[in-house]
Amino acid sequence: VQLQASGGGLVQAGDSLRLSCRGSGRTLSYYAVGWFRQAPGKEREFVATITPSGERTSYADSVKGRFTISRNNAQNTAYLQMNSLKPEDTAVYYCAGGWVTGTGSGSYAHWGQGTLVTVSS
Repeated sequence: VQLQASGGGLVQAGDSLRLSCRGSGRTLSYYAVGWFRQAPGKEREFVATITPSGERTSYADSVKGRFTISRNNAQNTAYLQMNSLKPEDTAVYYCAGGWVTGTGSGSYAHWGQGTLVTVSS
């Protein structure tokens, strides 16, 4: 499956943004989807993950209560709704597809190109 992330942009602290991850080439419903992010000068970190059916989700502590991961398998798309954004959320956000959910990047074999989110204070 090929993944394409979109929806990034420049927002102010406290704003909301929704990222999309569209699958092509193979149905996204086969895969767990994870969102990761990488801030300048830092390692890539886990943000959220969702099972193929959408029944279970998991979040990093830093985004719990502010971010919501979801998916619409009929549209072959997963989403990351980000509310109450903070400057420390600034990063390139990547979506990834894998056979199992996990918080490590090694759980995911398929990666999108990333979309930049910049949160100004």
